[in-house]
Amino acid sequence: MKKIIIQIYEIQTPEEAGLLIDAGVDNIGSVVRFESEWKDTRVKETVELVKKSGRTSSLIPLFNNLDTLFNTIDYYQPDIIHFCEIIADQTGINPDCLKLIDLQKKVKAGFPEIKIMRSIPIAQFPKGSLIPSLEAAKMFEPVSDYFLTDTLILHKSDNTGNYSQPENGFVGITGITCDWDTAAKLVEASKIPVILAGGINPDNLIQGIIKTKPWGIDSCTGTNKLDSSGVPVRFKKDMKKVMQMVELVRNYEKSLK
Repeated sequence: MKKIIIQIYEIQTPEEAGLLIDAGVDNIGSVVRFESEWKDTRVKETVELVKKSGRTSSLIPLFNNLDTLFNTIDYYQPDIIHFCEIIADQTGINPDCLKLIDLQKKVKAGFPEIKIMRSIPIAQFPKGSLIPSLEAAKMFEPVSDYFLTDTLILHKSDNTGNYSQPENGFVGITGITCDWDTAAKLVEASKIPVILAGGINPDNLIQGIIKTKPWGIDSCTGTNKLDSSGVPVRFKKDMKKVMQMVELVRNYEKSLK
């Protein structure tokens, strides 16, 4: 079988990136959270180290102003630019999708050497059918190089589509698994590689791989350190979990040979 790509977010320092490189992680992702603070020398050092090591760097900008976005891409020069706006929810396709598709076209034209990853929101199990995830993916497939599934939290008491997410307006870092039935359908239907994300941790990743057959597997919250209350600490990796994840995936690959 082909190698399963292992991707880990959110890595903001070269020191932590170095540990992940040594652990055998393939894709190392960072995030630029604020448009007003788009230039972060530590994140730039992180991206540069990842690229120098021969691994793949991925960068999420939590904004989509075209001028700032172009400045950001030019400054960091990641291998992958990763967009994760909420492009669909329980009310249907986001009306801004056409603008976001046009944005990706402009990014590809301006930076043809940089790949584009697009997060596809999928509700938590068993609510996958409530979001038109596959329809949204079909719209973005022509302007994307990779898809990444991620969990959009739907609350029982809220039917408006205005769901509270960890990052307002964006999908991800929930620590909750997405509906794998929908994720598997996306993998089957997609013409581009799909990375399975959303609540992935060492305890469930093999089950997720078997169920969905993705090109890669991604973890953020599920490999973070925990505070004294057992709550994941953002931007702090538990290297034991990361190494366990790498070992599990590589052993699974060997078992199929």
